[in-house]
Amino acid sequence: MLGWTALSAIVPGAAHLRAGHRRTGLVLISVYAVLLLGALAYGLSVAGDLQNATVFVDPDAMLWLIILASVAGLAWFALLVASYIVLRPHKLKKQGQILTGTLVGLLCVVVMSPFALAAQSVVTLRDAVTSIFGNPDDPDAPPRPTNPADPWNGKTRVNILLIGSDAAGNRVGVRTDSMNVASIDVKTGNTVLFSLPRNLQHVRFPPSSPLRKQFPNGYMAELPNGGLLNEVWQYANDHPDIMHGHNKGPRALMDAIGYTLNLDIDYYAMMSMFGFADLVDAIGGLRIRVEQDIKWGGHYGTAGTIKAGYRKLTGEEALWYGRSRVDSDDFSRMSRQRCVIAAFAQQATPTVILTRFNRIAGAAKRLAQTNIPEDLLQPLAGLAVKVKDAKITSLQFVPPEFYSGRPDWVKIRQATRKAITDSTRPARRPQAATARPSTGATGATGAPTATATRQPVAPTQTPTRNTDHAAAQSIDDICGI
Repeated sequence: MLGWTALSAIVPGAAHLRAGHRRTGLVLISVYAVLLLGALAYGLSVAGDLQNATVFVDPDAMLWLIILASVAGLAWFALLVASYIVLRPHKLKKQGQILTGTLVGLLCVVVMSPFALAAQSVVTLRDAVTSIFGNPDDPDAPPRPTNPADPWNGKTRVNILLIGSDAAGNRVGVRTDSMNVASIDVKTGNTVLFSLPRNLQHVRFPPSSPLRKQFPNGYMAELPNGGLLNEVWQYANDHPDIMHGHNKGPRALMDAIGYTLNLDIDYYAMMSMFGFADLVDAIGGLRIRVEQDIKWGGHYGTAGTIKAGYRKLTGEEALWYGRSRVDSDDFSRMSRQRCVIAAFAQQATPTVILTRFNRIAGAAKRLAQTNIPEDLLQPLAGLAVKVKDAKITSLQFVPPEFYSGRPDWVKIRQATRKAITDSTRPARRPQAATARPSTGATGATGAPTATATRQPVAPTQTPTRNTDHAAAQSIDDICGI
């Protein structure tokens, strides 16, 4: 009796056949076979193309998944009970009835557990998604897609500002110490990652920004050595009178960086540096090629040393690997930070995400902020699948090619255009061609005439010579991924 009941958990209808209920047993087996084959076919389609799984990031689809998992769990419970009853346990002695009933009850709990876990995981994901994405009350929120067939509203590139913030409980305000723009081709997934130094001085704002009138010659909030890019967010938040509203830091920083690169920044995503450490721990650490020994912990690296070579770093170590200033400078930090981002993007595979789902969703919910609307989650997930298998190049605006103390705005824009143009061509080798002046690229704003003149501000940091050899490089080659 117990054996046939247990077999029914794997092959529904087996107990009914054993009890002589052939029609019911065959119907159950047939329905189960159809469902199993359908699930197998879908699983194979997902294995062949992850795009087929992106439908499940939609909150409505997640709700249906929760309902289906709950119904399936209850159905399996009812099936086991019916299978047990059809085997006529009343023919057993009282002790046998108690024993078999108890064991079948335990079996029901075991069988229902995967369905309950699946439903609970989807509930966690849906809660995280609805908490993070798309604040409907945000007046600066980007327009929502109106055509499901073209969620990018005719754009051939999507530009996303990725921000690492050093905000913490013992610090006042937000400093955006890590700023990267991912410019993604929506057809191929080919991506250029532009890294901007936090000490880029006196950035300018487009005519549409309220800060353009406040700083017509560039952002100069704290002369003589101030006016750094990582101060823009907090300045905008601190001056709602100038920005004509509260919490305008994201808008101000997107305007400044977009105008600097001559790109339309479509969306931003910000995560606390310490939150990123939790996220790294949630996926089980990061494997990174460490170029040279890095001391970490505090201002003097007293907590320890990350040795050169291929290492698997904890969240705290990965955080300090990207942030350590001991025997280093801001530009070296930027190089390490982009490798941390690339390593995370590569190693956060679907398998890792599924096996560590609740921890990842919980960490992201607590620590992420973005203006990406919910409606774009499915197409954005599809785009992320393309990016994982596409060509990713990186361009840093750092010395000796770029001078952060007195930037050459025209050169920055030309290098940006060239890197994007090169990313759309089939690569002859892993490293993209050097950046030189070229025609405009899709996603650009206006011509760079407004920023063609160098600012009359004496250089105050990183005095280096501007050359004409800026290059966008393969992220795989740079980071040894």
